[in-house]
Amino acid sequence: MEQENKTGIIRLDAESIRELWSKTYNTQGKPDWSHILPYYDESIRFRDSVQELRGIEEFTAMTRRLTDRSKDLSMNIVRTVQRDRDIFIEWEMTIKFKKNPSSVLYGTSRVTLNEQGKIIEQRDYYDLWGDIFDNIPRFGKAYRRFMKKKFG
Repeated sequence: MEQENKTGIIRLDAESIRELWSKTYNTQGKPDWSHILPYYDESIRFRDSVQELRGIEEFTAMTRRLTDRSKDLSMNIVRTVQRDRDIFIEWEMTIKFKKNPSSVLYGTSRVTLNEQGKIIEQRDYYDLWGDIFDNIPRFGKAYRRFMKKKFG
């Protein structure tokens, strides 16, 4: 991991991302992004399977919504790789909503650093519905058959 800069913030690289993101989820299963939000640029562009947003205020609000909706949430960082200012993170996120069984989402994130070393863009890739439906008896198999028939 690289050294801290003048502001006391660690310069991001693949290893520091792994360490920071691993600390995002506490032992009570509630995510806490307060330690990582300073690494995001004010004009962060974020996109995933269900939303696209811009700006640190919208991004922070999204992290709060995820915390509020989940009863339990944990993340396993499988690997991180860096090429220039792009860092790729492969992850497995286990989430339990208030009334549903736990679901594991398998995904990858690409974060792009700006010239100041802050995250200016984050793109998350995952199959939200497929991973959640896999945990619903009979429905998961039907969904996978449909997807294979339609797109396979």
